[in-house]
Amino acid sequence: MKLLITGGGGFLGSRLASTLLARGQLAGQKIRSMVLADQVAAGPKLLADARVQMRTGPLLAQCAALREEAFDGVFHLASAVSGECEADFELGLRSNLDSTRALLDALRLNVAGGGAVPRLVFSSSVAVFGPDPGVPLPRLVADDTLPAPQTSYGTQKLICEHLISDYTRKGYIDGRSARLMTVTVRPGRPNGAASSFFSGIIREPLAGVEAILPVDADVSHPVSSPALTIEGLIRVFEASRAEFGGRLALNLPALNVRVGDMLEALEAVAGKRVRERVRHVRDERIAGIVANWPTGASFARATRLGLKPAASFAHIVRQYIEDCRNSPDAETTLKGMLQ
Repeated sequence: MKLLITGGGGFLGSRLASTLLARGQLAGQKIRSMVLADQVAAGPKLLADARVQMRTGPLLAQCAALREEAFDGVFHLASAVSGECEADFELGLRSNLDSTRALLDALRLNVAGGGAVPRLVFSSSVAVFGPDPGVPLPRLVADDTLPAPQTSYGTQKLICEHLISDYTRKGYIDGRSARLMTVTVRPGRPNGAASSFFSGIIREPLAGVEAILPVDADVSHPVSSPALTIEGLIRVFEASRAEFGGRLALNLPALNVRVGDMLEALEAVAGKRVRERVRHVRDERIAGIVANWPTGASFARATRLGLKPAASFAHIVRQYIEDCRNSPDAETTLKGMLQ
């Protein structure tokens, strides 16, 4: 099996690649080679694996060459994030819409030339949901809730969902879109996502650094751990078409949690002094974006695939700490933890 992971140099992409390489197989087939496409290279440990090829540069510029390669499976994770798309409309269109269309056409043209139909998993987002006067946002957004995105990022993700559905209908790909919940805790530095603080208010205090909370503590949102997100992407890939249940996107499992509950879990795991490193300074821009996001999600189709959310947010915090302790190249240190 030959795989392509776009965004393969990023946090989720490189973690997915490492997980798959450790397994050695996907959907019952041996993984013989893996192409990682991203604007930045993956870490040296991943690149040391003889099965891995790294392609650096904008995905849009790589797609013409990808027409000449046949892939058995594709995980399309590459994306500009929410805050970036709001600040730079052209960037969002180019990175999310244009790149996805070019990738799908590269796969389509390869199939037209005699290649096998590849299976593709697209990482969509809970950001496809939002409030609208004609479509009130329910307390929990379900697989069949009508999407009404209120950000450019969410709109672009929704358009891509439908493109993938139509390319699947036409037989060009076997596509599946999985709506990721906000992934926390992410290691490293904050990114341009409006949701970045969901990781920052845990990651920075554990590392002995002050964190700014830009929204109120009663804000509720669906989240998932990195490990469970990767598990969900792999299970969606391996599901039969009948198991997946049609062509439309499904919600990955969510832990529906208040920001205040996240901070209480942080204190329970790491102590009061660590929690006190979080300072509330409301940011109206971020708060305004978050106000248009779902407060929670349900995930009936993912449940039928055997997927489950985290048991508690404290479990997610402990898992992050363990990941950092076990990673020799972890950017985040835990020197301030429990002090």
